[in-house]
Amino acid sequence: MEEKKPSSSKEFIECISVLQFIATFLFLGPICVALMVYLMFTSLWILPVLYLSWQVLDWNTPERGGRRTFFVRNWQVWKHMADYFPFKLVKTAELSPSKNYIVGCHPHGIMSLGAFACFGTDRCGFPEAFPGVRSCLAVLGGLFKVPLYREYVMSAGLYPVSKASIEHLLTKSGQGNAVVIIIGGAEESLFSSPGVNTVVMKNRKGFVKLALEYGADLVPVYSFGENDLFRQVVLPDGTVGRRLQALFKKVVGFAPCLFKGERFLFMPYRTPVTAVVGSPISVPKVPSPSQEQVDHYHQQYMEALTKLFHQHKKSCGLAESHQICIT
Repeated sequence: MEEKKPSSSKEFIECISVLQFIATFLFLGPICVALMVYLMFTSLWILPVLYLSWQVLDWNTPERGGRRTFFVRNWQVWKHMADYFPFKLVKTAELSPSKNYIVGCHPHGIMSLGAFACFGTDRCGFPEAFPGVRSCLAVLGGLFKVPLYREYVMSAGLYPVSKASIEHLLTKSGQGNAVVIIIGGAEESLFSSPGVNTVVMKNRKGFVKLALEYGADLVPVYSFGENDLFRQVVLPDGTVGRRLQALFKKVVGFAPCLFKGERFLFMPYRTPVTAVVGSPISVPKVPSPSQEQVDHYHQQYMEALTKLFHQHKKSCGLAESHQICIT
């Protein structure tokens, strides 16, 4: 049966929904800063002064549970954005609402669109697939220092990827919290290219130590198709451009990638993205884990991720010859 294509009006709404996310991701933070600076030199200078004074008092709120709202997480725009690609969440095992989890999401991609759609909103079916479990996407902590922008990301239920924030979610927010961390981070984004399945995590063990300290089970997730959404200009190791990317990442916290989309430069390719949620790895609570214990569960996690990739690669559109590369 021939697949039914979306109507022109539906396709337009989907494109606008995706573009608003891209614009928000790339430009909303700088716009918020520019607005505050501009207002400081107008007759409305009292507004930024009052807001910034309040922000200082509210500084630690993102690491203390934030201000998550059902309204923002369920905006219809997220459903239209998910339909554009489309995004799909696949469940392979149950997650008990009586436990907490640290979910490792791979790969990072250019903008982590799949991770945001599946775990930063409720429009890809996470609440229905895992009743009683709350997905908590942890992102770059610097976003929560940007005036005004911080209110938006907190309302979407995003949290800083810091120890204090994760500790609060795993110890003071009850049970049934799934803290989603994009393990490879900015470094992994530099490997993002179509057909590439490179995961940066051999030396990323902090999430395993946190899981042991708080007795949170580990759950691997692989987003098939995430690296196919943009075409990146990959700069070879040792070149001036690559060194500048590494320096920028070290100073700012994220890597500036040179990429293009299918249309209008930033419009991602209409490629299906399937986030497959693996089985939880049971982790004991060890307040002061040894390095051997951390290494043991880190190895278990890498093996589980590799197994998950190979079990689902064909059903997600990859050839049998595709391999996952863990660096």
